[in-house]
Amino acid sequence: MKELLATNNLVTISVAEVLLNDANIDFLILDQNMSILEGSIGIIPRRIMVPDDDLGSARMLMNDAGLAKELTTHKD
Repeated sequence: MKELLATNNLVTISVAEVLLNDANIDFLILDQNMSILEGSIGIIPRRIMVPDDDLGSARMLMNDAGLAKELTTHKD
């Protein structure tokens, strides 16, 4: 799996979830429960991970939705 985006913005995460679900792209949200450890101050961004094969489609989907600035830059 590859990281699609990382953010502390809960609205961005919610929008990304809806878009990925609607496009039938599997995903995982990592670090969702880290707020327990950090004291709910939002230091640790949540990461949305998608399968390697779906990364291109997921990035295009996020770009079309205006979330391009949130995307993780990959050096592959």
